[in-house]
Amino acid sequence: MKPLDQWPLAERARIRGVLTDIDDTLTTDGALAPEARQALRRLREAGLPVFAVTGRPAGWSEPFALDWPLDAIVAENGAVALWRQPDGRLGKDWLQDAATRQVNARRLRAVARAVLDAVPGACLAEDSPGRETDVAIDHCEVHHLDTAQIDAVLRVMREGGLRATVSSIHINGWIGEHDKLAGARWILQRQRGIDLDAELDRWVYVGDSTNDAVMFAHCPQSVGVANIARFADVLSHAPRYVTRGERGAGFAELADALLAAR
Repeated sequence: MKPLDQWPLAERARIRGVLTDIDDTLTTDGALAPEARQALRRLREAGLPVFAVTGRPAGWSEPFALDWPLDAIVAENGAVALWRQPDGRLGKDWLQDAATRQVNARRLRAVARAVLDAVPGACLAEDSPGRETDVAIDHCEVHHLDTAQIDAVLRVMREGGLRATVSSIHINGWIGEHDKLAGARWILQRQRGIDLDAELDRWVYVGDSTNDAVMFAHCPQSVGVANIARFADVLSHAPRYVTRGERGAGFAELADALLAAR
């Protein structure tokens, strides 16, 4: 990972939009950092759209899709899209149809029970009532799990047929081939008619943890906020650049770098 100030000006000048994680990337201590909110506003005013792709649930994301200066939020690791419509109402769509979601929900509940039974200390994430297409186990937002416990949760989820990944706060499990990359492709095509893969070098992804690795691997222009250092030893793919600042301050640093190139 190179320092952000080594990102060539010419490459920054080509960026046409931002894809970003939320927790510990836009937020600090669980709330949208003031400097991140201001950075989002400045990017919007400059004509640079920002789409968030998060492991957080749809229910948690709804008020923020309406309030934050984002073009859309893709929640539950690529499964649910939410955005503010021109009339101010919430827009919402799902990657999977209703029948598939209903069938999957029964299996997700069963695997969640298996995790709680098999891993002492494991607890459902407190935002679980807002989840529609996945399950989440808290590992450091409120309840803390050590590395062995996290590995055990991942093992039970995967043995139950779920895809599973670790964010900065939760262990998420879901059914389907989608992930943050699929969600990013979906929302750009749905909202803007953009083929992400056709212009990868014109979009930058910003994140902070292991569940961002698929985006770091796929996006040649990728940035980690400084707190990604806590996952440096376990990242399958690291971002190309890293900010000096952590969390929302790091995102604001990225915005400054993009705006300076315009």
